[in-house]
Amino acid sequence: MAKILKIYPDNPQENLINEVIKTLNNGGLIIYPSDTVYALGCNIFDIKAMEKLAQLKKQKLEKAKFSIICNDLSHLSDFTRPIDTSIFRFLKSHLPGPFTFILDANKNLPLAYKNHKTIGIRVPDHPIPQLIVEKLGHPIASTSIKDDDEIIEYSTDPELIAEKYDHLVDIVIDSGYGDNVASTIVDLTSGEPEIIRQGKGEI
Repeated sequence: MAKILKIYPDNPQENLINEVIKTLNNGGLIIYPSDTVYALGCNIFDIKAMEKLAQLKKQKLEKAKFSIICNDLSHLSDFTRPIDTSIFRFLKSHLPGPFTFILDANKNLPLAYKNHKTIGIRVPDHPIPQLIVEKLGHPIASTSIKDDDEIIEYSTDPELIAEKYDHLVDIVIDSGYGDNVASTIVDLTSGEPEIIRQGKGEI
């Protein structure tokens, strides 16, 4: 059964964040809030956790396109090719925020991302994922939680999310109702911003 942790953005309790970190380090899956929708996350360096995440999304890991959640832009050089000054300034002006930026990947990607030529980077404007990444010491893999409902695309109620994923994840962070609009996906690989999916963020 998933453990439900009530952690709120205005005062995230350190002991509860530490429990999340321990779970991630032990290969667990978490559901966490962001500045857009609730999302599934795990340790990017734990291949078994990444495989579980892919299974949950009914995808093969090698074909899965999981974003990498960072707490700032300092991790960019770990995973991406050198970025032009203009692109870096563009990123800096939009992050943290409700965007997923597609960038050219380098050869140092974690094993689960092997052979990926591009990588999606997120820096959510939300203290909980930022704190998790900061305390973990490296980014986490992430994918949005979609709803089976044809009208409401994304689940917003953490209690209903916890009920649905009860036996599939280890921790559900209840941070109150989430948004139902996902991030805007922007491809920066050509050097010019190209919107792949219009979501919450405006370019």
